Amino acid sequence: MGRTVVVLGGGISGLSASYHLSRAPNPPKVVLVEGSKHLGGWIRSIRGPGGAIFELGPRGIRPAGALGARTLLMVSELGLDSEVLPVRGDHPAAQNRFLYVGGALHALPSGIRGLLRPSPPFSKPLFWAGLRELTTSRGKDPDETVHSFAERRLGPEVASLAMDSLCRGVFAGNSRELSVRSCFPSLFQAEQTHRSILLGLLLGAAFSTAGRSSQPDSVLLRQARAERWSQWSLREGLEMLPQALNTHLTNRGVTILRGQPVCGLSLQAEGYWKVSLGDSCLEADHVISALPASVLSKLLPAEAAPLACVLSTISAVSVAVVNLQYRGAHLPVQGFGHLVPSSEDPGILGIVYDSVAFPEQDGSPPGLRVTVMLGGSWLQTLEASGCVLSQELFQKQAQEAAATQLGLKEPPSHCLVHLHRNCIPQYTLGHWKKLESATHFLAAHRLPLTLAGASYQGVAVNDCIESGRQAAAQALGSEIDS
Repeated sequence: MGRTVVVLGGGISGLSASYHLSRAPNPPKVVLVEGSKHLGGWIRSIRGPGGAIFELGPRGIRPAGALGARTLLMVSELGLDSEVLPVRGDHPAAQNRFLYVGGALHALPSGIRGLLRPSPPFSKPLFWAGLRELTTSRGKDPDETVHSFAERRLGPEVASLAMDSLCRGVFAGNSRELSVRSCFPSLFQAEQTHRSILLGLLLGAAFSTAGRSSQPDSVLLRQARAERWSQWSLREGLEMLPQALNTHLTNRGVTILRGQPVCGLSLQAEGYWKVSLGDSCLEADHVISALPASVLSKLLPAEAAPLACVLSTISAVSVAVVNLQYRGAHLPVQGFGHLVPSSEDPGILGIVYDSVAFPEQDGSPPGLRVTVMLGGSWLQTLEASGCVLSQELFQKQAQEAAATQLGLKEPPSHCLVHLHRNCIPQYTLGHWKKLESATHFLAAHRLPLTLAGASYQGVAVNDCIESGRQAAAQALGSEIDS
């Protein structure tokens, strides 16, 4: 009999792992186990009135770099080229991003000219922050918080306004707790290798361009490069991607079990896993876990207690997503959206201007769509206090933010509220040590277990898809393409 690989978790990481396993020259038997009835994890698209599309999770994917290229290649392999909605490089959603500070929207500067001009909310042109960065010596610590790193290299204003907001927008987290080494590895490596993040990023971009011939290639990829796409979505929402993966996997003989929460893992004397599913169980030669680290920690057997202990310390935060649609309304600015630093509002992380990037999803008759993200210390305090986290509370906060920050004072024609509990892992200071410890334990004990998913090396969709690809390669015992 051939080998059996069981993949735990039907989010985009688990789907990606199953996809790459199923496409191997001699594929194993693949069983994908998902505890809920829904595949795709946090990727969820809902069709509203008039056919408008509302994203409850990720709403756009970046095509940049090798990871972005591989995701677009997967899109082509799944036959989704005609469904892609690109945001080209000359589009306002690609060029304009804002910070909401001091009760006003401020465009983030771009280009050399923008760096030389005064650019509120910063008190001086950002050129001076760049000059400071070029003359700052390399850090000596093996890790550093994002805030400390940015303050040391770019100054207190950039740290407390720009990097604070960026950490809230990407991780819904606190820049004074998150690790620069794990959250922004390109910045950390640029300083370590070139002593300067600006020099490092410039040289990295040059090498990336020079090495582009080794990246995947397709008609869609060539179009994305020629038109300098900043991001893309799919016509009926990003959930089309996990739906297409589901169809593809089923056609390739992958067994998909939905509504089957895993109850436990036990390693048998013969070296295979027994995966308990309540009333039934599976046997696996290898397990790929795309579950959150803290969830997996509760499933591991006693002999893996040291690994479980490490994984249990990788926490995650909750985010409330409020989709709003307005009839006959207009935004005061055109762009991707704006972020809000914690000093301005501890609860509102930012607002995405969905209709600017993807007007094709506005429905008929079209209505202005925006998405308000809530979280941060405000939500953490509410959760810790045991308060009732009602939809009414989140809707009220979101509508007030849209009214105050964007001038959308009329009641929305449509509203969706979803609280995603523990949805974004937090790579806090020293996260790299946890990964090193987990990797060492798995290798030392030769456990047929591979870790994948957002808990480890990136929370973006591209990162998760790549983690699934690498997990599949490890389970197959093969080298992955560069």
